[in-house]
Amino acid sequence: MAKKRRLIVEDPEEEYEFTPTEFNEREFILKDIYGTKICLVVLVFGVIVGVVGGLLCGFGFKNGMIGYMWIIATAISFGVMALMPKILSAIGFRPDMIETKSMIGNYLIYLALGLGVCIIVSNPPITPLI
Repeated sequence: MAKKRRLIVEDPEEEYEFTPTEFNEREFILKDIYGTKICLVVLVFGVIVGVVGGLLCGFGFKNGMIGYMWIIATAISFGVMALMPKILSAIGFRPDMIETKSMIGNYLIYLALGLGVCIIVSNPPITPLI
């Protein structure tokens, strides 16, 4: 016996219309410039802390206390990093306007630059006098 043919009825697809939000180009540019200014200030602090740490380590090397001075230099660099939002707000910047990802990037750049400057200051390259 033949079976009846079923009619398959498809449900109508929902139509979705994408409406993009308005993009404020001026606000985006001003926020980006503000983040760059904060990054430059953090870089300056990284150089300053690196020089101070390098001088401390160099001073400790000359006085036989090399084992202790790098701990003090490291504590100073992490202390300044922890106080960075308060330091920036005292200068006149608002670090709360910057995204958390950007500030973490600023902190990592600060630590890398401080370490590099500290190493260069404590161990200056020797150039032969020819």
